[in-house]
Amino acid sequence: MRAFSQLLDAIVYTRSRNTKLQLIGDYLKATPDPDRGIALAALTGSLSIPAVKGAAIRALAEERIDPVLLRMSRDYVGDLAETVSLLWPTPDGEPEIDDGTLSIADAVTQLAGAGRASAPQVLAGMLDHLDASGRFALLKLATGNLRIGVSARLAKQALANAFELDVDAVEEVWHGLDAPYPELFAWGEGRGPQPTAKDVPVFRPFMLAHPLDDGTVSLDDYAAEWKWDGIRVQMVRTAGQTRLYSRTGDDISGSFPDIAAAFETDGVLDGELLVRGSDQGSDDLHGGAAASFNALQQRLGRKTVSARMQAEFPAFVRLYDILFDGEEDLRTLPWTERRARLERFVPQLDGERFDLSRLIEATDFAHLTDIRAGSRDAAIEGVMLKRRDSPYVPGRKVGYWYKWKRDPLTADCVLMYAQRGSGKRSSYYSDFTFGCWSEDDQLLPVGKAYFGFTDEELKWLDRWIRNHSIGRFGPVREVEKSLVLEVAFDSIHLSKRHKSGLAMRFPRISRIRTDKPAAEADRVDTLKAMVT
Repeated sequence: MRAFSQLLDAIVYTRSRNTKLQLIGDYLKATPDPDRGIALAALTGSLSIPAVKGAAIRALAEERIDPVLLRMSRDYVGDLAETVSLLWPTPDGEPEIDDGTLSIADAVTQLAGAGRASAPQVLAGMLDHLDASGRFALLKLATGNLRIGVSARLAKQALANAFELDVDAVEEVWHGLDAPYPELFAWGEGRGPQPTAKDVPVFRPFMLAHPLDDGTVSLDDYAAEWKWDGIRVQMVRTAGQTRLYSRTGDDISGSFPDIAAAFETDGVLDGELLVRGSDQGSDDLHGGAAASFNALQQRLGRKTVSARMQAEFPAFVRLYDILFDGEEDLRTLPWTERRARLERFVPQLDGERFDLSRLIEATDFAHLTDIRAGSRDAAIEGVMLKRRDSPYVPGRKVGYWYKWKRDPLTADCVLMYAQRGSGKRSSYYSDFTFGCWSEDDQLLPVGKAYFGFTDEELKWLDRWIRNHSIGRFGPVREVEKSLVLEVAFDSIHLSKRHKSGLAMRFPRISRIRTDKPAAEADRVDTLKAMVT
């Protein structure tokens, strides 16, 4: 436990992505099985101990700590686990646990084996024998919510770096393995073969697009289709099992059981999850009506979805690409061949739940520009341009796919700081500072906004900020750099007053991008290309 607590402390107090990668990698190489596998599960959000929840920890703490003091301290600190770890009274005469006395595996085994009634007391017994750092680590393990500025992708990248593996190969097999991942570490250390994903509906990394900042492309080389305003998903079915994954690799099948149940043909497909809209306004150009993102948002993040909600917000997937047809891997084929295979595959599917993203018929790029400018469909973000000979490769490959968003200008930014509002918003963190990535992968502030969201979204953001604060400067809170906000703005200009060299005009929060990892937020250079 001591080594893990030291790892968490070190991660919390560094902002450098490379340092975090090194810290995690060093820990994974130095720590024996099964502790390192359980730690990796915790870092990637894969660890679950159902018997221990935040409410149980709060109730347990109130038995030892004055409830008013606990509540006031929690509001100041911003994190329940940190508050309890600092305030927890150690019984007189109780020694702290020495290094190696309580392993992560022992702690998780004991808590996982306890029922809801007994787990809090088991946890209390462990807390009595740990110092503040150890208590913090244990509580984070117990709840499964580390919130220390480490994404699942970053933890996997650290593993890949430490053992000289391809991170995309790790992603390929990740969902087919269970903690503490003995096969994964055996592979990394050369003691065993690479695990396989056969007969398991695993996630494959998405192919992503670069912004089309300036210039044009030839439609002889590129195909154009609409960029739909939903969330990117991957449908996977094999060996009688179906999974629906978000772009971050999260299994969202439970939130969309209607989609998962309707996908009954073996294969792996890439598409956009949308909600059906009114038939009014649909036409052959766009390929059928879809509602705005707000309609889809009603179903996102729900563990269970009622039949009424499924009927009120009927979800469907507009398909872009095919990765596997049955067991056949098509990713090395050029886009034109994959498109032909997709067109043959789609008629096998339920037409109510799946349709094909139509191509835009344009004679040349100037014609495409006119078509894009004239499109005001609420569910369209812009245009995708895909090189006709491009294979399907993970991540962003220069020259393969481009995204060409329509006006108004938008950027995906990372929330950095929040400040309480005034008047009726004085109790909420409602003024937000957000940033984009520099050339050396540092976040630089690019703007501030305090409107554009609904009252419910404000409440959600306020809760998120309180739960993810890592620093406090008077009325301002610094937060984990993990929440992406889509920011809309009228224009952007060069500015010597700002560290990023940019100033936005009329910025507003247009969307909370919980589906997008912070590492994929836009870069400062992308925004500079928008300067007029």
